[in-house]
Amino acid sequence: MNNPALEAHEHREHAEHAAHEKDPFIASVSITIAVLAVLAAAAGSMENVEGGRAITASSEAVLLQDRATDAWNEFQADSLKRHMYEIAADTVAAKADGYRKSASGEAGKQKGSQALAKKDEEERDRLAAESATHENRENWLTGATTLIEIGIALSTVAIITRRKAFWFGAMALGVVGVVLFGAAYLT
Repeated sequence: MNNPALEAHEHREHAEHAAHEKDPFIASVSITIAVLAVLAAAAGSMENVEGGRAITASSEAVLLQDRATDAWNEFQADSLKRHMYEIAADTVAAKADGYRKSASGEAGKQKGSQALAKKDEEERDRLAAESATHENRENWLTGATTLIEIGIALSTVAIITRRKAFWFGAMALGVVGVVLFGAAYLT
């Protein structure tokens, strides 16, 4: 499993080692690596948090759907009982009042079951939307983390080749990664 905090620590150590060479370019790139490592760790951690929140909200939505289904099943059962009592009231005149009273009671139960089912369905829909929001954020954060990590790799190439173009590319990827990080919470 990817451990952003451990990776950030390792990149910081590599940056410190490179900084001891006393080359200003190497020191600058090393600082860039350290900053990008911290950003990658933050984006990676938030990516994991958002993924967990998406799963939790989705699981709760499934449980509410089960409860709503149970309530609708109870509604249907009460409907059948009510109809049976109504038929019995029309058929057995001697007990018609008792059957009508029972039918009325079943109608009352139906209203309660229906209200519960609708309430659970509304909450299910809210949680499904919440889950989708967290998934969307997770996707943005995945992109941010990936770009920042590629920036770290390019910074390493810049140190090895001593070419500023790789360093500038790394910083550009870092900036785009930060923009994606921010976009995760603005969309």
